[in-house]
Amino acid sequence: MDRSSECIGTETLGVFIRGEYGCVSDGIFRALGDGRVEPLVVITACNGGCRLTLRGEVLEKWGPNRDTARIAELLNIQPRCHEGELELEIMIAMFGSPEEFLYQSFDEFLCAVRVRRNIVREAWRTQLAFSAKEAERPKDYWDYSEERGFVVKAGKPIIRALREATQPCVSGMSYSFSCYRATEYVTLLALALELEQTDSFLLARLQEQMETEAIKSRRFHDVFLREYGSMEKPLPKRFYVPGDRVWFRNPDPLSSDVGGYEGSWVFYLGSGYFSNFWKRSQPYTLDTKCIEIFHWRHGLYVDADGVPQIDEAEVDRNVLTTLSDPLMTEIILDRMLRYRDNSGEYLDGGCIDTTRECVRYIGRKSGNFLEAA
Repeated sequence: MDRSSECIGTETLGVFIRGEYGCVSDGIFRALGDGRVEPLVVITACNGGCRLTLRGEVLEKWGPNRDTARIAELLNIQPRCHEGELELEIMIAMFGSPEEFLYQSFDEFLCAVRVRRNIVREAWRTQLAFSAKEAERPKDYWDYSEERGFVVKAGKPIIRALREATQPCVSGMSYSFSCYRATEYVTLLALALELEQTDSFLLARLQEQMETEAIKSRRFHDVFLREYGSMEKPLPKRFYVPGDRVWFRNPDPLSSDVGGYEGSWVFYLGSGYFSNFWKRSQPYTLDTKCIEIFHWRHGLYVDADGVPQIDEAEVDRNVLTTLSDPLMTEIILDRMLRYRDNSGEYLDGGCIDTTRECVRYIGRKSGNFLEAA
C-alpha cells in the first residue's frame, strides 16, 4: 500500500475517512485482509484524514467506463460465496470511485460497507410478484390503512416482518410489490440488520417508525439515501458499487406510459449482476437488463378495457431472439447503453442513469438518520 504524506489532486476521489493517518491506514489494511490487494491501494494523508484510491494501472484494467464488473475476475475472488470477499469487492469499487465517499470515522466506513453487504445478500434472497397497482403483505406481521400505508404490527420484530414480506424461503409466498417499493424493503432490512449488531437505540427508533407510518417514495429517498453523480457530471456507464440502488430508464415514450414500466429499480449485486426480484435465480447483467427494457415496446398492447399493458411473455421471446443474434444485440446495446435523456424528454438517449443511490451514513455521531422522518 502506497503511503503518501501529501494530498494531490486526482480524478479518482475514492473514499475519504476523517481520523489519524496511522489508525485509518492500519484499519484499512486489516479490513482488506488480503495481501494481494495492499499494493493496489494508494492512501494519502490530507485535511485531517486519509483518502483511499486505486493506482492508475488498476483503473486502466477496468477500461474507460470503469467496469467494476471485472473486480472479482481481476482479484480472483468469489464474492457470491464468501461474505469477506464481497466486502473486499465493495471496498475496491469504492476506492475507484470518481465521486467521493466521505466518512467521519473508520467505524462509519465499515458500517457503510456492511450495510452494502447486507443489501446484496438480502437482495439475492428476495423473490416477489410484480404489480404496479396491487400490493400485499403477510397479515400476521403487517397492517394497512390509507393514512399510514403498510405498517408493522406492534411487537412484531421488523427484521422478521421484512423477511416475511420479501423472502419466500421464510414465508413460503411471493407477495406483490412494485420494483421501487421492493428496493425500499430490502434497504430497510439491510439497515435493521446492521443496527441489530451496532445500535439498539436506532433499531428501536426504526421499529417505532415502522409501526407508526410507512416512509416511502420521495420521503424514503430523503431520509435514508444519498444520490451521487449528476446529469452535469455523470458517473461512468459501467461503474457500480455492490449495494447501489440503480435506475434504468425506459426511453420509449409509448411503453413507458404503462404503469410500472417507466423504468426499473434494481440493486447492483457485484460481479456484473443486478437483482431480478421476479426471477431471483436469473439475475440481470447490464446488457441483458438494457435489452429487456428495449423490448418492452414490443410487448405493448391494449386490453379489453382499453388500458395499455405489457405482455411479458412477448418481451421474453424478443429478448431470447436478440441474444441469439450478435449483430442485433450490438445494435440495441449501442442505443440503450447511452445516458438517459432529461426527465420528460424522449430524444436519442438510452436507459443508463447518470447517478446511483446508496444508504446515507448512519450512526448518532453523524446525526440520527430518522430525524428527517
